Amino acid sequence: MLKLSALGKRFGTRWILRDLNLEVQTGECVALLGPSGCGKSTALRLIAGLEQPDEGNIELEGRPLLGIPAERRRIGMVFQSYALFPHLSVRDNLDLGLKVRGMAPADRRERIDAVLNTIQLVNEADRRPQQLSGGQRQRVALGRALLRNPSVYLLDEPMSNLDAQLRDELRPELRRLILQGPQPVLYVTHDQQEAMALANRIAVLRNGRIEQIGTPQELYFKPETEFVAGFVGRPQINWLNQTRDTRVGIRPEHLHPDDNGCRCRVIGREWLGASQLLLLESNAGQLQMLCSADYQPTEHLGVSWSPEDEHHFDPISGQRLNPS
Repeated sequence: MLKLSALGKRFGTRWILRDLNLEVQTGECVALLGPSGCGKSTALRLIAGLEQPDEGNIELEGRPLLGIPAERRRIGMVFQSYALFPHLSVRDNLDLGLKVRGMAPADRRERIDAVLNTIQLVNEADRRPQQLSGGQRQRVALGRALLRNPSVYLLDEPMSNLDAQLRDELRPELRRLILQGPQPVLYVTHDQQEAMALANRIAVLRNGRIEQIGTPQELYFKPETEFVAGFVGRPQINWLNQTRDTRVGIRPEHLHPDDNGCRCRVIGREWLGASQLLLLESNAGQLQMLCSADYQPTEHLGVSWSPEDEHHFDPISGQRLNPS
């Protein structure tokens, strides 16, 4: 188990992380999700030993990590930039860490051959990184992490440099290589689709603090704060113009055509394949309605929704008012 207790880091007078408390269990993947600058990558660097915290503690398998050099922490880290040596072949990139740790040449060859087979790059072993696709380079980075036989995996936006098709192709590989193993995994991303697809739980960070942690379903259907409701979910939640003293949101898929409903004017349409997103102007504010691709709207239409699908928040504290 990986455990972070009241972890904090500041640069100058600015706190990048503050009072971060998080546990990642054996065999669990927890995603750190949030906007740029919220402290996600800093948390990984503290765990890896690349930065030192200003407060708090980090434990792995019940043992404190603070004071232990980065190279002795048995952490498999995968970076956004791959961090491969361009002048070395795939095999030599994988070999470097084992050589530094003093492993015998025959043992190194055996371990590398096994990992090359696992990441399905046996035929590319003698190629250099620039001769590989982005997906292949990321698999080399994953293979290097596997070779460390780590106690925990830290993944820092490992697919952000890949196009959408390559991300879809690599996601099953990531599950097969790392996420189905016994080690805890902490996965940093700003891509909520990625987080929801891969993580058992998601911790949403805002200004260096955890805003909410829960399963993808809990964050989507029961957001605890206005920030989480607005950040999690694509298309984004609709915020209604209200005279009441509450902030009310409704998901685009919960709107439906209703001749007796709120009067709207269609001001745009986005095709999403099997569905479409209608952009609407109304007295309740600008709305987005997700509907089937074959629906043919008129310029003016009525829409309604069930009150049970509304999300209510305190306009000052931003805390959820609906019962959980």
